[in-house]
Amino acid sequence: MSDRHETPRPTAGAGGADDDEPTTRLRRELPQEIPVTAAGGPGTAAPDEKNRLTGRERLAQGLWPPRFTRAQLIVAVLLFGLGFGLAVQVASNNDDSALRGARQEDLVRILDELDDRTQRLEEEKQGLEDQRTELENSSDQAEEARKQTVEKERQLGVLAGTVAAQGPGITLTINDTKGTVEADMLLDTIQELRAAGAEAIQVNGVRVVASTYLTDSGKGISVDGNKITQPFRFKVIGNPQDLEPALNIPGGVVQTLEKEQATVTVERADKIVVDALRAAKRPDYARSSSQ
Repeated sequence: MSDRHETPRPTAGAGGADDDEPTTRLRRELPQEIPVTAAGGPGTAAPDEKNRLTGRERLAQGLWPPRFTRAQLIVAVLLFGLGFGLAVQVASNNDDSALRGARQEDLVRILDELDDRTQRLEEEKQGLEDQRTELENSSDQAEEARKQTVEKERQLGVLAGTVAAQGPGITLTINDTKGTVEADMLLDTIQELRAAGAEAIQVNGVRVVASTYLTDSGKGISVDGNKITQPFRFKVIGNPQDLEPALNIPGGVVQTLEKEQATVTVERADKIVVDALRAAKRPDYARSSSQ
């Protein structure tokens, strides 16, 4: 027998348990590992596809289909109504742009003209009321009615052009050396004078009445079939303080004719004679309602 003693080897179980104890305790403290799914598997398809969407596509998915609440619909209707009202207001304000650029003295003159027209209508109304009162209170109503009938016949004769007339008014002269004045411009002049209270009008020896018409005729203009040439001279009976300002308003007759390179002069007079006459014409269809 040999006297050599072998050192006993430590068993694997005893030594391994001491070495593995820290590792085991660390594993217990860490959370359990989650296995990673392979790329391209069914668990990662949706996130990858979502990540591949652009910002515009994500915005489109968020906006469509639209999701409105009741409050949002009410606010939208109110905003639409407000915008429509503002549009109507702007459109109505644009209609007054013609006078917005006028000078202060022009606006004052237009207001004075409107006041004069109102006063004239009030005077006519008062005159009619006075006539009615006289008829009601007159002891000889038949005689009073006859006098008023004669006076009314004279007034109607002036308007119809069957009798001559005289009174205060203006003389309007239009020199058209370029030949640019047309019939519609003279018609606008007549309409403006009538609106300002003209009671009798004569143009180059032709009496203007309710049925008067103007047409272009070669190098001149025809009034009721009578050819007239420049200078065009209007004799107008009426209140000069109403007639002249009506022609000189901004954008009115005078400015329109001057844009056509015509020369316009307006002269006031205390006595204007309108002596051109029109033959009385019996209406073809209209009859007096008293017959």
